[in-house]
Amino acid sequence: MNKATIEQKFNKVLNRISKAAMDAQRDPGSITLMAVSKTKPPQDIILAYQAGARHFGENYLQEAQHKIAALNALPITWHFIGPIQSNKTRPIAELFDWVHSVDRLKVAQRLSDQRPHELNPLQICLQVNVSNEPTKSGVALHEAEALALAIDALPNIVVRGLMAIPEPSDEFEAQQSAFLKVRDLFEQIQCHIPHIDTLSMGMSQDLEAAIAEGATIVRIGTDIFGARDRGLQASNVY
Repeated sequence: MNKATIEQKFNKVLNRISKAAMDAQRDPGSITLMAVSKTKPPQDIILAYQAGARHFGENYLQEAQHKIAALNALPITWHFIGPIQSNKTRPIAELFDWVHSVDRLKVAQRLSDQRPHELNPLQICLQVNVSNEPTKSGVALHEAEALALAIDALPNIVVRGLMAIPEPSDEFEAQQSAFLKVRDLFEQIQCHIPHIDTLSMGMSQDLEAAIAEGATIVRIGTDIFGARDRGLQASNVY
């Protein structure tokens, strides 16, 4: 994709975020746009960076390792947003700034143990399965608070908040209802972990509903980079 196209798409998403924030009587500056660059080549990431993106999300570890190495001269904040196998936590702990997909204490313990001490603490979001989908990762809503408290006691990582990917819906009210459940849980956990400040929720098709319910990070791929290029996708096993 060329520079003008990515810049145009990126700015269009920024405008959507700004409008959604104003509609919700929120400051647009309180919402971070993460460009989800999975399956996209480093050249596209550079173009998005030139357009203003600073936060990038990757799902596939092997693919991300190559891109992070290729782009190490750029001051990018890297977010890991895919499912995590416990035997692959070390490179995630070493390479990424944020991990949004923690849903087990064992994984959090490994990330904590394997985070290099010379790096800042790893920023963690707990992934919740808000729609109770059997094929989707995430801790159940009723188990999330206890897990968050256990993870928050670990060194070298900081629990920042929650991440959710609700069941897809074209209805704004249904989207908003799912995000409201995540927001309610966030506020419940915040009573015990006052420093949490992040709701990672909202994608290309539902960012308006997510922002209406307090999203602080929206994860946008298709509406910046276009449709996923499956030819560039690394192994799904990571």
